[in-house]
Amino acid sequence: MEYSYPFSIDWTTDEIVDVVEFFEAIEKAYEKGVKRQELMDKYRKFKKVVPSMAEEKTYFREFEEESGYVSFTVVKKMKEASGDELIRIKR
Repeated sequence: MEYSYPFSIDWTTDEIVDVVEFFEAIEKAYEKGVKRQELMDKYRKFKKVVPSMAEEKTYFREFEEESGYVSFTVVKKMKEASGDELIRIKR
């Protein structure tokens, strides 16, 4: 699939990489599954770049419109899981 990732021109290159890696982990959760700890690490880095819930919702919505992947569902499942479970979303 070809689509772009949401980002802000105000972010540094490292911040853009952190956000893109988080959205790649969301894709992975849908495609083959992602370890909970890996996803949590990427989500923490994402939250350092996008600390506000309103901004998070905006980027989640933009990513969903581009890719069809619902980030909120993956993050919710991650928060409900324990240990190092595999987070996988079935379509």
